[in-house]
Amino acid sequence: MNDDTTAGTPRFAIRNQIAEITLDRPHHHNRIDPDDLAPLMAHLQTVRESHECRALVITGTGTQTFSSGYTLTAIVEQLDGRFEAFLDALEQCPLPTICALNGSVYGGATDLALCCDFRIGVTGAQMFMPAARIGLHYYPGGMRRYVTALGVANAKRLFLTGITIDAAEMLRIGFLTDLIDTNALNERVAHYVDAIRACEPGVVQSMKTQLNQIAAGERDALVSRRGYEDSLASEELRARLAALKR
Repeated sequence: MNDDTTAGTPRFAIRNQIAEITLDRPHHHNRIDPDDLAPLMAHLQTVRESHECRALVITGTGTQTFSSGYTLTAIVEQLDGRFEAFLDALEQCPLPTICALNGSVYGGATDLALCCDFRIGVTGAQMFMPAARIGLHYYPGGMRRYVTALGVANAKRLFLTGITIDAAEMLRIGFLTDLIDTNALNERVAHYVDAIRACEPGVVQSMKTQLNQIAAGERDALVSRRGYEDSLASEELRARLAALKR
């Protein structure tokens, strides 16, 4: 492989109320290096603190691979809590998150995708989780996300065998939210973004938080009516209902 002299640290931008993180090592399958984790965490913090952003999109450069995950040569000595902390922070991001999988996805990048609310994949893509093949017992947060999103049977199939599955199977088991042709990826992302923009941002954030809590088995979240009652009393609800009557 040739070195990519212009790419490296993930790129970050906010345009038209949408934040975007782009993994930018196409000649190395958009791997995530240890030195990327500090800027990635900083980008997430910027998103959390922004009063402008309505959604976060994560994608990769090129058409071959979304990401091959954490750099293999750094696993033994540099796979510390930073990578897991970044994934947990991404999962807990209050804004809707869209993973635009521009190609195949491997290893820790599959967990990164599962941290996002929506995963849009392209035909021809593949995924696999090689942890057992390289002798790595995966960290519990990642296994939880696999089980929650895909069910324990599919989590076992992928973790305990390291098999490769294709895009159609990724869609069938729920790893992908949508599966489309490569040339339609940007259009489908824009469709999701436009739909999110049409929703009331405070309600989107409060419902995302409660849905995540319910999925995590938090008992209080199953019965909490605070968000519901707050929205009933809001002027935003009245204004939007009035607009529908016009």
